Amino acid sequence: MTDRYLTVDQVAELLGTTTRFPRRLIEERRIRYVKVGRHVRIPESAVEEYVTARTVEPVRLRRTALRRAA
Repeated sequence: MTDRYLTVDQVAELLGTTTRFPRRLIEERRIRYVKVGRHVRIPESAVEEYVTARTVEPVRLRRTALRRAA
């Protein structure tokens, strides 16, 4: 149990968004969270998983594909 549990405000700051965004992720159950009484906490690993799952890698184009036909 070495995972840090973050508040909604901390997750919003970490993602660079408003608090509304992590709250929507929780409501739509798109991110793991833990209820501690009436408080909601999000494991730091859940935030990392969310970001990793939605990271889009760049597409490498071959130079020949960029040339114009004569």
